[in-house]
Amino acid sequence: MTIPTRQIRAVYDDKTIRVYQAYSDAIANSALEHGTFKSPPFKMERMTWIKPSFLWMMYRSGWGKKDSGQKRILAIDITREGFEWALEHSLLSHEANNYKNKEEWLKIKNATPVRIQWDPERDLHLQPLEHRAIQIGLTNEAVPLYVNEWIQNITEVTELAEEIHTLVENGELEAARQRLPVERPYQVNNKLAQTLGMAFI
Repeated sequence: MTIPTRQIRAVYDDKTIRVYQAYSDAIANSALEHGTFKSPPFKMERMTWIKPSFLWMMYRSGWGKKDSGQKRILAIDITREGFEWALEHSLLSHEANNYKNKEEWLKIKNATPVRIQWDPERDLHLQPLEHRAIQIGLTNEAVPLYVNEWIQNITEVTELAEEIHTLVENGELEAARQRLPVERPYQVNNKLAQTLGMAFI
């Protein structure tokens, strides 16, 4: 079955959807202790990127081995209402060409608290695939909403990442595939699909 070029895929149920982030020991330990992110060490004023794709998170963090700031992989379950609020208040990162001029684009960009990027999904070897994975960048009012209202549960999946990475390195690809989180297509309405650049792609 052909996967659409732009499709949201995630672990979710009727109430929550799972996203991933990678952090340092200090931020990860604090988040696991409190069940959400606390400032400090988490910086509320910075844009924070959430990613529903486990393998894209592995690519971004190098299986948690790229650097000390991304050594701990967290799975964050957030409300579907919060997730969809983020999508509804988003702007594609590379949409400037759709506007009459740069000033109009910047005005809309500054008034929109969420950025969307579509990057090539990754396989078990972290090589790019034809279809894309969504990244959601939260800034301004979206960050306290995420931290204080949307997050329902945080679990650490660093050990799972290490297990899958070891299987891949040993050539046990089917065993590695069996350990991956099962990510299903997440449906959005037509208006949201257009906002996200999913329509007709």
